[in-house]
Amino acid sequence: MNRATVQLAWQGRGGDRTPVQPVWLEPVGGTSGPVRFIHGDNQAVLASMMGELGGKASLVYLDPPFFTMRDFDRVTRRPNGQSAPIRILTPAFEDRWQSLGSYLDALRERLEVLRGLLAPHGSVVVHVDPRTSHYIRVLGDEIFGPDAFASEIVWRYRRWPSRTPNFQRVHDVLLRWVADPTTPPRFNQLYEDLAPSTVKTWGRGKQRAVFDGEGRRRRSSTEKSESPGVPLGDVWDISIVAPVAKERTGYPTQKPEALLERLIEACTKPGDLVIDPYMGSGTTLSVAAKLGRKALGVDQSHVAVAVTRERMQRDGVEYGEYRAVPIGARDEVRRQAP
Repeated sequence: MNRATVQLAWQGRGGDRTPVQPVWLEPVGGTSGPVRFIHGDNQAVLASMMGELGGKASLVYLDPPFFTMRDFDRVTRRPNGQSAPIRILTPAFEDRWQSLGSYLDALRERLEVLRGLLAPHGSVVVHVDPRTSHYIRVLGDEIFGPDAFASEIVWRYRRWPSRTPNFQRVHDVLLRWVADPTTPPRFNQLYEDLAPSTVKTWGRGKQRAVFDGEGRRRRSSTEKSESPGVPLGDVWDISIVAPVAKERTGYPTQKPEALLERLIEACTKPGDLVIDPYMGSGTTLSVAAKLGRKALGVDQSHVAVAVTRERMQRDGVEYGEYRAVPIGARDEVRRQAP
């Protein structure tokens, strides 16, 4: 059976696409450094940057809308004397779609652009939830090829329980594809701590299996060198961003730095380029800079851009900020200039 022949079908798929309007990047603020972020539509921006960035990204991490059919607000708090702080809500972005098909169309078009940005050793990771992960898994296999699928990472977290006649949803899904299955991907083995029972029984030395002459394992021996731990699995227990955490920005879909640290350390090395097409609160950019990587972020939400700017300044990250301007608008300004 040829798995590559399996495709998703939905009403309207394969229809005429709206041409992507090329853009140019107008400097807005910052100076220069390992981080750049751009206010604009990610598909238009990244398609226009293909000449500069094509084949250069070691990791593309997407945290797109989750097809929730909701509006999301940034939450900030203002002191209110002796009373509880006043919560201020600022609209951040809309996650509303005409249909599931329109949502998948938008994601498919962006994944096709992002494929061209990956280095042969690179990976793309799509962060979604169980409501759409099965569709996106098939969609990604179509775009990158079924042999390019590398892993499904389950991010497990704890949160306040909700009243529902169902099991509590306490995980997201991160789907990873490699750019070229014939090229060894960039991958650095990470480790988890040894289980307390293992440490109690064997200590922290490396374990070596001892086999008999017939190849049967008889016992284990402990070496003097210390074990680095257990190779990291694909279920990650990482807390969500706590309400009082220093890294908290109030952006509604902010992901914890620990999650991005683990992903960036595993799939890149210092100096590599990391791209986040839905940069939101700027977590990917901040973590990448702290780990010695270069990073590019794009978002069409002015709130996301403002939050990212504040975060770069707070974290002491040198950055360049840009605004995507349609080529036609730039030419019109030039024609009207005295």
